[in-house]
Parts: sequence; C-alpha cells; structure tokens
Amino acid sequence: MPRKSMIAICLTALCTGTPVFADNIDEEDLALAYGDKATISLATGAKQSLRRAPAVATVITAENIAAMGATDIDEVLEAVPGLHVGRVSSMGLAMYIMRGVYGTNNPQVLMLQNGIPVTVAITNNKGNLWGGLPVENIARIEILRGPGSALYGADAFAGVINIITKTAEDIRGTQFGVRAGDYQRQDAWFQHGGQFGDASVAAFLRAGSTDGYHRTVESDASGRSGRVNIGQTAIDGSLDLAVGRWRWRSGYKLRDDMGTYTGIAQALDPYGQGRSERFTSDLSWTANDIAPNWRAGATVAFMHYKQTFTSPAHLLPPFGAFTSDLLGAPEFADRQWRLSAHATYAGFRNHQIRVGTGYDDIDLYMTREYRNFNYNSSGVPIPAAGGYALSPTPFILPQQRQVFYLYAQDEWNFARDWTLTAGVHHDHYSDFGDTTNPRLALVWDTAVNLTTKLMYGTAFRAPSFTEQYSTNNPIGQGNPTIMPEKSQTLELAFAWQARQDLQLNLSIFRYEMQDIIRTTAVAGGTMYNNTGQQHGTGYELEGIWEASRNLRLSGHYSVQKSIDENTGQDAGYAPHQQAYLRGDWIPAAQWMLSGQINHVADRQRPAGDTRPTVPDYTTLDLTLRTTSARQKGWNFAASVRNLFDADAREPSTYPVRIQGDLPGAPRTFWLQATYGL
Repeated sequence: MPRKSMIAICLTALCTGTPVFADNIDEEDLALAYGDKATISLATGAKQSLRRAPAVATVITAENIAAMGATDIDEVLEAVPGLHVGRVSSMGLAMYIMRGVYGTNNPQVLMLQNGIPVTVAITNNKGNLWGGLPVENIARIEILRGPGSALYGADAFAGVINIITKTAEDIRGTQFGVRAGDYQRQDAWFQHGGQFGDASVAAFLRAGSTDGYHRTVESDASGRSGRVNIGQTAIDGSLDLAVGRWRWRSGYKLRDDMGTYTGIAQALDPYGQGRSERFTSDLSWTANDIAPNWRAGATVAFMHYKQTFTSPAHLLPPFGAFTSDLLGAPEFADRQWRLSAHATYAGFRNHQIRVGTGYDDIDLYMTREYRNFNYNSSGVPIPAAGGYALSPTPFILPQQRQVFYLYAQDEWNFARDWTLTAGVHHDHYSDFGDTTNPRLALVWDTAVNLTTKLMYGTAFRAPSFTEQYSTNNPIGQGNPTIMPEKSQTLELAFAWQARQDLQLNLSIFRYEMQDIIRTTAVAGGTMYNNTGQQHGTGYELEGIWEASRNLRLSGHYSVQKSIDENTGQDAGYAPHQQAYLRGDWIPAAQWMLSGQINHVADRQRPAGDTRPTVPDYTTLDLTLRTTSARQKGWNFAASVRNLFDADAREPSTYPVRIQGDLPGAPRTFWLQATYGL
C-alpha cells in the first residue's frame, strides 16, 4: 500500500469526529479499563511522567493487555510503534525487531524482568528455547525505543523491554483461570496477592500445553515439504515477598517438548524436541528516605538457565555418505550472579543526580553435544563412528565472563520548561576490554499541550560466547578478537495533546551502526568478524482518541529504511512500513469488544538474495470479554486471532533458506474463564 495512503488512513482514523468525552469523563473508570499509562521508570530509573521522559517510550498495562486479548508477550509487543515481532527458523524464536535493526539471535534488544536482564550469554538473547511468556502475571511492560546503554549497559542497542510482574497490591485477592482453544491448547493458572503478617505476598502458577499450529512449508533447505513442528508444554511460577524496604522475588520457567518449528538448519524436523529450564531469584533493598535528599537501592540477582534435547534434532536428511538423517543436540547450562547499587541525590538546586555501579559474573559452565557426525578438515560433515553419541568435540567449550560497570546521570532543570538529562555508562569486560557510552536528552515544554524532545545516544552490543569461542560449528567459528557492535542514534520527538480527548505523538530518528558482527569466509568455513556497517532513518506516528465514553481508538504508523553500507542495498528482513489500528468499544455495562488490525508491509531481501520481496500481510483480531472492575466472581473472554486466516510469513535467512519463508499462525480461537475471590 502506498505510504501516503497509509498516513491518510491513520490520520483519518485518529483525528476525525466530535469530542464528546472531554468534560464528563470518569477518570476512575478509565483507570480501571486501561490502567495507568501516564508514568514510566525505565527512561531514568525513577518514576516520572511518560510525556516528559527523556526517551521515546511506550507503557502497556495489564488492563490494556487484557483488552487486546493477548495471551503471550509476543502478541502484546506487536502493538508497539516501530517494533515488529518476527520469527527465526530454529525453535520458532520470536524476534523483537526495532527500527529495522535485525540480528539472527536478536541480541540488539535488551530484555529485562523487573529491571534484571534475562540474557543467555551463549547467544546474548533471551534464549533460543524461550517458548514465549504468559501475560497473566504481568503488571505492566515498559518499552524504550532507541539506545539505552547509558543506564543499562550491554545490548540496550536498538531498545529495551522491561517486564514488571504483579505484586500483592496489583492482585489483591485470589484468582483461578482456565483457557482452551484449537490445536489442543490448554492453560490453567492461579494467582494470589495479600498480606501475611508484615509481609506482602504475591504468588503465581501456570501450566499449559499446545500442539502449536498447522502450517505447511512448501520447500525447505533440502527441498522437502511438510508441516511445522511448534508444540510445547509449559510451567511458569513465581513468588514475590515484600517487607518494609526489602523485596525478594523468585521464578521458575519450564518449556518442554518444544518442537523445532521449521528446523534448526532450516530443514523440516518433525521429531526433534527441546527443553529449557530457567530459575531466577533476586533480593532488593530500596530506601527513599535514607537521608535528606537521598534515595538509594541495591540488588543481588541470580539466574540459572539450562537447555537440553529430549529428542535429538534432525538437522538434514541423508546425503553423500549418510544413510540416515544428521542428528544433533547442542546442550548447555549457565549461571549468572548480578550485584548492583544506585543512589540519587536531589540536594542541588534544579538537579537530580543518580550514580550506580554493578558487577556481573556470567559462567557458561556446561557445554556438550550429542550427534552422529563429525567434520573433516574442510568443515564438511562426515558420519561418526558409532553413530549418535556424545561428541568429544562440542560446539563450544565452557567460558566465563566478568563485567564491572559504573554510570552517572544528571537531570538538570536549567530553565523554566527546559530539562537536560545527561548520562554516561562505562563497562569493563574481562574478555574484550572497555566501552563507554553517553546519552543526552533535551526536553522542552514548548506549550501547555506540546512537549518537544531532542535526544542523542551511543550504545554497544557485546559479542556472545558463540561469536567469540564457538568451535566445530558449521554456522561460524568463534573469534576471540572481535569487539562489540556500536551505534549512534539521533532522535526528535513531539508529544501533542491536540484536544482533551486526542493525544498524538511523533518520533523521527536516524541511527548508524559500526563493527556489525557477521560471518565471513575463511579457510575451512566461516568465522565471526566485525565487518558490517548500517544506517537507518524513519519515523513513528501514534495516537489515542477517546471518541466517547464507550469508544477508544488507538493506532500507529511506522516507517523505516535501513541500508547495508557494505553493499549499498537494503539491509533486508525488517518491514519498511507497519500500521496498527485498535478499537475498544463498551456496548453494555461490564462488557468490552476489542478489535485490532495489524498491517506489515514492504520487506526487502538482503543483497544476494534474488527471491521476490516477502509478501505483505494484514491480520484482524477480535476479543469479547467481561470487565468487572473488582475482579471478583466470574469473568469470561473469547478471542479469535487472524480472523480472515491471512498467510502471515516471516523471511527466512539467506543464503541457507526456506524458499517460501516461515509460515505464521493461521486463524485460531480460544475461550477463557476466571474466578476471583
């Protein structure tokens, strides 16, 4: 669809009509229906107005998640301007592609849970056997688009996503829920929030399973056709205890019987099944009154992650000397300790200064690989004597990394209506050295109803253990000498309260990336090197219109273009255009009907890939639910996703590829019931 037409559609949907909501709005009803989206903590580390935050940011509340009918975080994030949720062939891992920045394992977006990274060091992402995340225990999600390394260090490159889980105050009681849908989908959960003596207690437990969905790949990397393998079983649990200034959180996440989607090597695999276990625990102390003008906090956090295969992955069908499929099961485990502390001082006139420090110990302590092949001197697979067994030469050896960091930030209100936020973050890595990243943000209250922001920042993406140390890996050999990827981003943003019932936001950006880590040809195969450069430009327009007491319309339109400077051509994979439109209608007391349209368009191929452009797609979702304000007694919901069964496909990578790309979910349907005490 032409760009001008898309802009016209969005502006027409957001800006027409007569304001009938302004004078008689019930703010309490609005908060119950949509939650508090007016503040954010992610931008500076302290709670502040979203409109004046020195960043381009989005807040999504639990109430908003329920209204859109989302059951997994991937469905939520597609509603964020400039963010597209894609897929990779291996295990169906969700890719959070921000502003056209694409990486095979998606390491350029930092994902946090309650402010603590969930990063798995072997790939510097959330883990290739991530398996999604349910939304029932999410209080809110804060998303920062653009660099965030001044506060968050490594991998806050294209953006930061912070998932904030529910506390006792958020739950206030006990709830049971069940959900059932097609493709053998079943979910059940329990959550409780209340007081136990002096302690506030929040508990959550969920179990679920699904066969995934049925979509066909017409021709995989080996020329075969067949159905994707994307089922799984899941368990999620958490416990949150708070007493005074102290809070302890602990969580468990299991994904079992995970299908390999379209195959680890982009060759269909109906048999392989993986398993991942993640245990997290953190203890934090926060004092807002430690001394006059002082606030402080400290956290110690632990994460253990383990990936195994309950059934080996079938990598490729028989060829050459092989009389059976090539089988492989790369397995590993890592444990991470993170210590951090910060303090904020507000005793200087018109200044608020925050300083922080931290230490991370990341230990990939177990690596092993079961397979029925080895490699010859040219890197070509050959049958292993004895068949499928534990290999004496795994894909990577155990590794350890220590990181020490310092940061400082000053929010300076140097004149009426003007605030300059300046920050710098310095990191020392035991394996590749030092990096320093500044950020500046100038916020101007231009008028009573208009805020203007000008922002500049640098960021870095640390090399993963795979990129540094992998061996016997056909994808690429590790290179201990590689350095981090780097970027610089310039942003201009406007927040305009056009009318009391109409909010419009516009952000314009340009970024430049250097030292992109890619594989290059070497004797005997390929190796990771700092070889790439890329720049991109774009804008994001979003708006919310309270059309009446019973109708809210919201939407966004995003445009980006990214150029690979080595080839002078489009960087590929990421959509150039995205449009999202959502309507929430309350037809009767305690009922809400929500619909959302998501249009993804203009995805180019990278240089050398001669296939046609990836087809555009448009999906429509509808959700009907009850909206009891007190969440007591029974509540019900029903949802249909991708109502018109659009063939939504994500690009497969080049040069190893699936000819017709990666098929997304077809039309699906679910019913849900919850009971609150």
